[in-house]
Amino acid sequence: MTPPSEGSNVAASDGKLDAAVLKIASVVVLGAIMSILDVTVVSVALPTFMQEFQASYATVAWTMTGYTLALASVIPLTGWAADRFGSKRLYLTALVLFVAGSVLCSMAWDITSLIAFRVVQGLGGGMLMPLGMTIMTRAAGPHRVGRVMAVLGIPMLLGPIGGPILGGWLIESASWHWIFLINLPIGIVALITAFVVLPKDEPSESESFDFVGMLLLSPGLALFLFGVSSIPEVGTVASPRVLINGIIGVILIAAFVFHALRAKNPLVDLRLFRNRQLTFAVLTMSVFAIGFFGAGLLFPSYFLQVRGETTLSAGLLLAPQGIGAMLTMPIAGQLVDRIGPGKIVLVGLTLIGIGMSVFTQVGVDTSYVLLLGALFVMGMGMGCTMMPTMTAALQTLTDHSIARGSTLMNIVQQVAGSIGTATMSVILTNQMAAPAGAPEGAATPDADMVAQLPPEVQQSILSSLADAFGTTFLVATCVMVLALIPAAFLPRKRSEHADQAAPVVVH
Repeated sequence: MTPPSEGSNVAASDGKLDAAVLKIASVVVLGAIMSILDVTVVSVALPTFMQEFQASYATVAWTMTGYTLALASVIPLTGWAADRFGSKRLYLTALVLFVAGSVLCSMAWDITSLIAFRVVQGLGGGMLMPLGMTIMTRAAGPHRVGRVMAVLGIPMLLGPIGGPILGGWLIESASWHWIFLINLPIGIVALITAFVVLPKDEPSESESFDFVGMLLLSPGLALFLFGVSSIPEVGTVASPRVLINGIIGVILIAAFVFHALRAKNPLVDLRLFRNRQLTFAVLTMSVFAIGFFGAGLLFPSYFLQVRGETTLSAGLLLAPQGIGAMLTMPIAGQLVDRIGPGKIVLVGLTLIGIGMSVFTQVGVDTSYVLLLGALFVMGMGMGCTMMPTMTAALQTLTDHSIARGSTLMNIVQQVAGSIGTATMSVILTNQMAAPAGAPEGAATPDADMVAQLPPEVQQSILSSLADAFGTTFLVATCVMVLALIPAAFLPRKRSEHADQAAPVVVH
């Protein structure tokens, strides 16, 4: 273990983040912004991929799903690898892998190669966020976890704001290749600053690697998510592609649970669930991610398909959500350290539910003022929900278990988000029905196709699409209401553990 860095010790009685911690935060945030922006950029590019590669929506959606599968598969390794090889070394490796995957994506010649390269990209991106959480939490100490989570929430703000706008602008002014190539200069800057700023780390030799756990959990998560994510494409849960992969995945995950509860140093420490606060935080995050991230990909699709907006316009229309989060997230981060996360998360989930309920009534000509206002309210809710929930999970953990706790929370977020995305996609697909007179395949038409149809058919198709989106948003809203149940059990007082915490040292 190296000597404490300048910002490693818990020194400031007022809980403010000192200069050394802020330097580390700038590096971590840069890498997280790059990986999160890539998710939101690609969400706007899906219609472009459909046209460019002559592929269906279900097929091009795998550019998102493949990335998520890779994320979920590699996250379990991150906690152990950070302890074994050092968080700085692993962070640099993750950055290199992500940038290399980005360059390969820009060179894709068909949809299959693009999906494959997105998997490579996801292997690097999957480690960036949990590693960033580990590095930052160790540097700042438990009594400043709320402020740390607020800083790490910056990428969550810039993603909804900058991603769709950047993606739309690059696609319209250059080509789709540049939504990936943009990561090259950013990645080089991130690598240089990480090498210079992050403190040197010494890997720990104390724990052996859980090979059995890796052989059970990583393939189990990948197969389960592959089965679930295949539902929109095959159109039924009864498909062998869904059932076989899903069942094998569940069996492997169940076997891992049995193994992890008995292993000395499991890949993911399920014994953390003995911590009541972490358990309810995990449950809250699970339900929240299913509803919020499941619905998140539908917003740009509504503006593109129903309202006929360009990719750039659709990106700009999503900006209020990020602006709302920008206003509340810093305030929520400070309040969590003072009054606990429980009340803040309940307010956040309520705001999200109110904002999302507006989209349950969307039509062909719903007022943009109403829709943008709803997105703004949802953003305010997200700023009060996601990072405070992460804080609730991590603020009672010791230095040794922080990496494992952040790994667990990121796995939960990715798996729940994938389940939510697949679920909402299935609901949306099943709700879409081509009206009489529409051409074959018009259940999911693009704007150019609709524009060539007679006015009465156009109106019928767009009304049908709007109804499909409204029903799907209704399901997502109900899920957000359910998230209030576990959130009600989160602590509503300042964490005593944070007050009594010993100094934290960066490994």
